[in-house]
Amino acid sequence: MEIEVVLTDILQPKIQNMKLFNQKVPETIEVKGKPLICPVCSNEYFWTRKAQLNTSTATFFNLDWANRSATCFVCSECTHISWFLG
Repeated sequence: MEIEVVLTDILQPKIQNMKLFNQKVPETIEVKGKPLICPVCSNEYFWTRKAQLNTSTATFFNLDWANRSATCFVCSECTHISWFLG
């Protein structure tokens, strides 16, 4: 899967507020050549996070490190999370 992250400086007022909380600047994201748009609010700017997909079996045997991880894009407006494996 091809994911492209494009930095933007359109959100200067929001960027100043986010610096107070030491957060990254939201970015536009492309998935397979198409822009990612929030399905809830139609926003085009997202924060990028990684998340581990834990399973009960791996956790029981203390093997959480062996679980798959996902890339999460969090909408900068409504905080809807879009998950992508890989």
